[in-house]
Amino acid sequence: MNERILPSPVLQTLFVSRETSNCPLISEMIKLGKRLEEIGLVDKETGIVSLNYGKRLLINAKNIDVKKMNQQDVVEIVDYDPLKNVMMVIGTKNPCLETPVHWIIQKARHDINALLQINSTTLFERLKGTLPTTEKETQPITLDRAKEILKTLRAGKTILIKNEGILFVGINIKEIQETLLNYLGVQK
Repeated sequence: MNERILPSPVLQTLFVSRETSNCPLISEMIKLGKRLEEIGLVDKETGIVSLNYGKRLLINAKNIDVKKMNQQDVVEIVDYDPLKNVMMVIGTKNPCLETPVHWIIQKARHDINALLQINSTTLFERLKGTLPTTEKETQPITLDRAKEILKTLRAGKTILIKNEGILFVGINIKEIQETLLNYLGVQK
């Protein structure tokens, strides 16, 4: 049977407020971003940092270098409806494209409150064979990507996204930072 591939509906972003989020956890996200710069993540290697905040999600904005992120570069996702592909946001900028995937992962797993996704084919190639890897290549921002990542996360809290990079998950930013330093061979 041939499957029809339907174009994914465009993500609709509704801004509840255009103010900068004042969540105290944003400072932890900024520190993690600075740590990525300290360990030598190059400019072409991009990252996405998200943190569960009650029933909300904090995530960096679209086209932001997480290594140089500030408070205005973080948006607060109030709610997301994956069926209608509608997201309610507080912030001055649009959320990054992978926001739906991070939302679904954090809402599906109660033991995951923080995610760090580093898009780096160099890191993928270096760590290939040492970490669980998603079986299929998936398109960013899709439900298929979220399902594939959740399936692979059963094997560990640090996984590789096939041909794209690495994903660290944890209960908090501190756990992610410790795991990051362990895998990238950097001293604390």
